[in-house]
This record gives sequence, structure tokens and C-alpha cells, in this order.
Amino acid sequence: MSELLLRGGRPWIPGAEPALADLHLVDGRIAKIGPGLEAPSATEIDLGGALVLPGLVDAHCHLDKTTWGAPWSSNPGGATLAERVANSERRRDALGIPSAEYAGNLLDAMITAGTTLVRSHVDVDPALGLRSVEAVRAAAARHEGRVDVEIVAFPQGGFLNRAGVTELMGAALESGVEVVGGIDPAGFDDDPAGQLNVIFGLAEKHGSKIDIHLHDGGTMGIWEFRLIAERTRALGMAGRVTISHAYAIGQQGPDEQRRVADLLAETGVALVTCAVTESPVVPVRVMHAAGATLGIGNDGVRDLWAPYGDGDMLRRIGIVAGRAMLISDKDIELALAAGTYGGARIIGAADYGLSEGSKADFFTVDAPTPAAAVVAVPERKLVFKGGRIVAGTDAFAVAGQARDDA
Repeated sequence: MSELLLRGGRPWIPGAEPALADLHLVDGRIAKIGPGLEAPSATEIDLGGALVLPGLVDAHCHLDKTTWGAPWSSNPGGATLAERVANSERRRDALGIPSAEYAGNLLDAMITAGTTLVRSHVDVDPALGLRSVEAVRAAAARHEGRVDVEIVAFPQGGFLNRAGVTELMGAALESGVEVVGGIDPAGFDDDPAGQLNVIFGLAEKHGSKIDIHLHDGGTMGIWEFRLIAERTRALGMAGRVTISHAYAIGQQGPDEQRRVADLLAETGVALVTCAVTESPVVPVRVMHAAGATLGIGNDGVRDLWAPYGDGDMLRRIGIVAGRAMLISDKDIELALAAGTYGGARIIGAADYGLSEGSKADFFTVDAPTPAAAVVAVPERKLVFKGGRIVAGTDAFAVAGQARDDA
């Protein structure tokens, strides 16, 4: 039996002020939280009043596209979605993408920054076959026990407009990929009903979840929200369907935003926002008020779409908070909750969180409040995954202390 007693941390529970408490970890789970705990057989670690935050959840990234750790490569860019897709597909082979090494490098950076759960969209197309799936699986295996990775089979270049994509998506799901993806049923395939019928059909057949990139804006995008919500309700898939980016809701007035958020909450459809460049951001306060699930992701990091990003979800949460004009501590914590508990709900991690019985996935920082941590992006002192220290600036010293205590 593995056993740790973490003394003097300040665990954060959304809606409550962090207070000093000890955490007793047994076999990778939180056995008890409270002040003055006793565990004579446990190795003790003094947290020194550090803030304890649940493991960050990147609910939307593209591990297969990254060049993290590769020599700098100038990106010619592209003004439109189609141009960026074409640039990515044209140059990926020459740069050795997809690369299990680069994807693994990025995962390492994410882990160091406190991320414990990741959902990665992974390209599936006739030229690649399932090579991207294989690369990301290999990268995840390299970090087994340090982070959990869920894969979305993603038809980046379109679904119905490319022969063989539907069959490849089915093959990816047959191989164990957990989520079927989609992209702009109207804007890319010009057939919203057709693409959604295929996506939901594959999900039904394979018992998969769904996560659809939806860049389509305006009234067209809102109409697609409703189509997705209707199918989710009809098939009893509440809690298993996500719309990523979801630009259209950020472009609506307050009344329409509330109506859409209420529909999402009623039907169990989640949204993910990444606050990339000038793109519209999902209204965080509105989603919270409706009780609808919202997650946050880094999207592309140092890849053929753009050279930006560092994989740090705490920094991304701060970008979302700033773009959504969340000013008070209470409102900033809404963004933090989306980047932690919201993402965990999307992935389906039922044993997630800072509560007794939950898996011991969390990290510590020196910050007076959770909002201050989001704004300052302090170094991660200790990162725990399954009750084991997997990263952090204090990891080496604490490991030595634990050995001495033992």
C-alpha cells in the first residue's frame, strides 16, 4: 500500500474559500481531507500553505500536429480555414509530422504545468490513414501514469467531401479511439444533416462520444447547435456530445446566448472554448448560470497552423478569463472551474476532483487565491498523478525528503 500525508495545503473547492487542511493519500486516491489528520504509517510532506488545485484538463488540443522540440520552421500561415488545412497537409510529411516524439515532448510540457487529463483531436484522412492515431498513442504510452489521454478521430479536411474518410473514421473507432469528431457540417461539407447523420451513426455503432469542431458562425452556427442538440436528445446521448470552438454563441446578443445555453444544459451538450487569436469566446458567465458544461483547451501548440502556445492550461484559462472580461475573483474562478471540473465532465472522469475518494490528481502553487494563480501563472511546485509526484519545481527536494523520512 502506498500512503502519503500532505500537511498544510489549501485545497480549492469551487465556490468556497481555500482553508488549511491535510490530505491523506492511499493507493493513488484521496482517502481523507481535513485539519490535523493522523496517519502514522504515511510518509509526510509539508506543503507549507501552498494552494492545492485539481489537475488541469486540456479538453481540446492537437498533439499530432505539434512540432514541439523540433528546430524552428517558418510558418507561411493562411488567411482562411481552408488555407491553413492545406498548409498543414502540404508540409507535414517534410517536417516528420505526425511525430510521437514531438507529441510526447508537448505532453511532458503539459504535465510539468499541472495538466493531468488531455483530449486530443487527431487527424484521420486518406493520405495519413491512422498514422496520427498511432503516433499519439505512442506519445501517451511514453507518459503512462503521468497523464491520461483521450483521442478524437478528427476529419480535418472534411467528412463527406473526401472519399474513404467515413470508413477510416470507423476503423479508428474499431481500434479503440474513444471519440468521433466532425468539422463544420455546413461550412466544410455543405451538408449539415448528412454529416451529423454519419457522426451520430458511428457513435451509436461504436458506443463512442462525439466532439465536433464548429467554426461556422452567425445564425448558421446557431442552427447547427440546435441540430446537434436535437440529435443528442433523440438518441439519449446527454453528457457524451461536445461542440468545440462554438464561435456562433459568442457572436449572439445576451438573450440568444441564454436561450442557447439553456438548450445545451437541457440536452447535455457541452462546449469547449480555446480563445484563439481574435476568435469569439463562449460566454463563461452565461454557461455557468444555465448549468451547461464548459471546457477549455489549448488548441494547436507550436504547429503548422500557428507558431504560438506553450501547453500551459493555467495560462490558457487566464486568456479565456481576460477575453471573457472576467474581473472579480469569483468570476475568474468560473474560468478555472471550466479548465478543471468542466473538462473532466466532458472527458467523463467520474473520479476527478479534490474530494474524498477521488483520484489524487492535483498540483500545488504559491498563490493567495485561485484567481491570483490564474492571473500570475506561478510555477507548479508539485504535480501529483494518481497520488504520485510526477513533476514540479519542488519534486526533487520532496522526493529526497520522502526517502529520508522513510
